[in-house]
Amino acid sequence: MIKKQIISTNSNTRLSSGSRNIGIKGPSPEVKNRLQKALELNTGLNSDIHRLRMVNALKEFGITNDQRVLDALTQVQRHVFMDPGTRSRAYVDEALPIGYGQTISKPSVVARMISLALQNNMLNRVLEIGTGCGYQAAVLSCIYKEVYSIERVTGLYKLAMSNLAKFIDLPKINITLGDGILGLPKHAPFDAIILAAAGLEVPTELLNQLNIGGILVAPVGSVEQKIVTIRRVSDTNWSSTDYESTRFVPLKSGIQV
Repeated sequence: MIKKQIISTNSNTRLSSGSRNIGIKGPSPEVKNRLQKALELNTGLNSDIHRLRMVNALKEFGITNDQRVLDALTQVQRHVFMDPGTRSRAYVDEALPIGYGQTISKPSVVARMISLALQNNMLNRVLEIGTGCGYQAAVLSCIYKEVYSIERVTGLYKLAMSNLAKFIDLPKINITLGDGILGLPKHAPFDAIILAAAGLEVPTELLNQLNIGGILVAPVGSVEQKIVTIRRVSDTNWSSTDYESTRFVPLKSGIQV
């Protein structure tokens, strides 16, 4: 894990690279390969057994030991958020297409990024950038009191709303059709912000919407990407930590009709 400056900000904003390393070690390539093979044994669609097998594999292979995350992944049925043609692989550790050139993230990536956000143990309000099909928002709703999510693609916004409507027992999730780069300042501050798309840098607008002590988790980079956490330590200071390599779709501005 490497600490370095992620963004260039105005004169009143300082991003420190010398903070204490609070990182959680990411899975090695060998562990990722073993996890993939273990989950490939799962061919079921909506079986609780298959979902439990997936969650147990995530714990066994060291993706996360946070019981809050494991319980949330157990509660939310991933296959419900997927196209019928890909549901047979719902509990395999794969990113699968959901339309509009987008994918549903691997269960291991969802677990990993939420676990990093939970390092501050602040559970009031979370913002997700990139709702996609709604799966991660559903998982977050099992952990945080208030979940806000922004989706820029109109078709995916409608898909997520439809998918989440199937879960009448989940807490209310606030989904907005809009530009995720701008965040949701009227609902800020947030205890955590999680980005499901990679930019060359983290938008200053999002950093300014973090609560003091809040953590932003994001993939950063273009061809080569890495997971980064940025914690707000004061009104004008943030500390950053780099983690393992990853692969996400690019972060884009505006609304796609």
